[in-house]
Amino acid sequence: SPLPCFSFLPPPPPPTLTPAVPHYVTLGLTVVYTVFYSLLFIFIYIQLWLVLRYRHKRFSYQTVFLFLCLLWSALRTVLFSFYYKNFVTANTLGPFPFWLLYCFPVCLQFFTLSLMNLYFAQVVFKAKSKYAPELPLYLLFLFISLVFLVVNLACALLVRMSSAETQTIVLVRVAINDTLFVLCAVSLSLCLYKIAKMSLANIYLESKGTSVCQVTAIGAIVILLYTSRACYNLVVLAVSNKKINSFDYDWYNVSDQADLQSTLGDGGYIVFGVILFVWELLPTALVVFFFRVRGAQPVLTAAPTDSLSPVAVFFFFVFFCTLPH
Repeated sequence: SPLPCFSFLPPPPPPTLTPAVPHYVTLGLTVVYTVFYSLLFIFIYIQLWLVLRYRHKRFSYQTVFLFLCLLWSALRTVLFSFYYKNFVTANTLGPFPFWLLYCFPVCLQFFTLSLMNLYFAQVVFKAKSKYAPELPLYLLFLFISLVFLVVNLACALLVRMSSAETQTIVLVRVAINDTLFVLCAVSLSLCLYKIAKMSLANIYLESKGTSVCQVTAIGAIVILLYTSRACYNLVVLAVSNKKINSFDYDWYNVSDQADLQSTLGDGGYIVFGVILFVWELLPTALVVFFFRVRGAQPVLTAAPTDSLSPVAVFFFFVFFCTLPH
């Protein structure tokens, strides 16, 4: 039999793994994301200053919307500031900072959607010159908002403080969250449809510096974005046992669920930025654009939705007092 052939040459080096996206690209994208959120924060801050400058009502739907969006943009800016050098810290936060930076911004977006329902529902009732059921409406949307808040807070704490299966918690959370998003989007679409058919509502909106076309367009885009976001979440989680690489679902968790992604990746970062822009930054920017300050407020004899009623003030006060400290 032939003698075995031995080779004394060193083995070839193993192949070197390189990131899918160069470091300077991810760093540049992080800078872009941070700049976008910072600019939105500055713009909203200027709008709130203009409310005082032009002596608008300090507690109105406009100021509440702007304040919620200001808080949302501030939290997103703080989150991305971690990703310059401290991305490990950003992915290993304690229970409350984890909930505050990752989960609470989604709650704020849902609160703005609920407020949009209240705002346009009041326009519809006042245009009909009928009794506006303020208390039932406020109770309904307060209850829905509290359910959304409690579900997100409980799921975030379970992920960080218990050994429960993460996949099950995410499934429950996404199912409840996105169902409420879809229901509120459907309700908002009905309000916009009724407004488009009412001449008195058209007159009121035009007196506020906007038009039915603007309201319909902005509302339709917001509804489409939130509904597509919810449907995507539900579909992906429904087939989550299978391998899904087409849309980088793990990176979307950093944007919304933040439960299944523990370390930063490379290839999904660009997709992550697109998702942030389309499903987060764009709808929030549209809401801010609609409720921006349009100069000095004209004197109107019939401006039923300019300010919040005492009932609304009470329930919003109770709502914010229930937030965890």
